[in-house]
Amino acid sequence: MARKLSITKNLTYTALMAVLIVLCSWITVPAPVPFTLQTFGVFCAVGLLGGELGAAAVLLYLLMGVVGLPVFSGFSSGVGHLLGPTGGYIIGFLFSALVYGLVTRLFGEKTLAVVIGMALGLLVCYAFGTAWFVYVYSRRVAAIGLMQALGMCVFPFLIPDGVKIACAVLLVSRLRRRIRR
Repeated sequence: MARKLSITKNLTYTALMAVLIVLCSWITVPAPVPFTLQTFGVFCAVGLLGGELGAAAVLLYLLMGVVGLPVFSGFSSGVGHLLGPTGGYIIGFLFSALVYGLVTRLFGEKTLAVVIGMALGLLVCYAFGTAWFVYVYSRRVAAIGLMQALGMCVFPFLIPDGVKIACAVLLVSRLRRRIRR
């Protein structure tokens, strides 16, 4: 019976974190380069659930979008959105979760390891997303260099994403004590 409760609890937490990512993707913060809170949702999911269940929450989020639920930013959805120029960043969330899981598995869930895991996960997301962006943009629009792509897709988001990591770490450190995995 305890195992059944544990599975139910894990499924519930995973679904709740997928919904959090959806809600965060719909929130756009006006700025010179507007941004959403998607990555904040991903950071909270992995921080609260760990790498494996956090990755499951991200995968559930991706699957909801693939089947047509309007879960991506701007209430968009579909495989076409993931295959578009910025789809690599969304797919990169899954790699972020896996990297976070690897770092925290190796170094534990101390605050420094959590911060490093989130930061390295974000860097992997940036790398995958930027490579995807360059490939798709070059095929659909015009050739684009790496520095130009970074200037469009990464550099404007470094500070907001750093703030999102800091906020997620603070929130996770307070909530983790109350949520038993």
